[in-house]
Amino acid sequence: MSATDADRIAVVIPALNEELAIREVVQSVLAICPNVILIDDGSTDATLDRVADLPITVIRHATPMGKGQGLRDGFRKALELGFDAVVAMDGDGQHLAADIPRLLAAARKYPEHIVIGARIRNKDNQPKARRRANAIADWGISWGCGVPVADTQSGQRYYPLGALELADLEADDFVFEAALLIAAVRDKRLGVVSVPIDSRYQGEFRLSHFRPVRDVSRITWYTVKRVVHYGRVIESYRRSHSTPAVIYDPET
Repeated sequence: MSATDADRIAVVIPALNEELAIREVVQSVLAICPNVILIDDGSTDATLDRVADLPITVIRHATPMGKGQGLRDGFRKALELGFDAVVAMDGDGQHLAADIPRLLAAARKYPEHIVIGARIRNKDNQPKARRRANAIADWGISWGCGVPVADTQSGQRYYPLGALELADLEADDFVFEAALLIAAVRDKRLGVVSVPIDSRYQGEFRLSHFRPVRDVSRITWYTVKRVVHYGRVIESYRRSHSTPAVIYDPET
């Protein structure tokens, strides 16, 4: 079996106060992949009660530690359990388990790549503030990676083994996902390919934990430091903005 077979991957779901959506999310994943690792980030609602009877691995944070720590702990547990890759997705229902086979198809076509579920379908559904924040993040993080990347802020991603080995990166909360992309490309020599998925914002069960101004500012500052760290600043910018991002749609 390969790292794109459902039995060889774990689906990692960080969750904070997702009682309204989490059961449906987890059940839909279990119908596709039997290996679910749920990281409850100090929820104060009934998130854990809603999935208590489901056959999943649960990691519980006593108090909220942020999405970065949730992913970090999920990666470590996946490695401990012997999995070869991880699909990460949010617990709020924005990501659909039905897109997981499409991510895996892209991973088969593009070995040693991170695969991003890029919210480039129905982009008008995105709130304007989020759309602007995402555009700024794409511009900067692509520069940090030295390659163009579509939808650097999407949390639905396939991570191969090389990316999981970066679990100890010193970055917190939403900055962790940006740090993973940059280090994976720069240090692990992994590629990045994006698979189009729908933008789903109507009917959200709760307000997003992402704060555009605060979190984009933190991501930008981190990225600037990494661009300087790797050097060849102008060359990196040209590489990352002179060609389009790699996008692959298994259905076309």
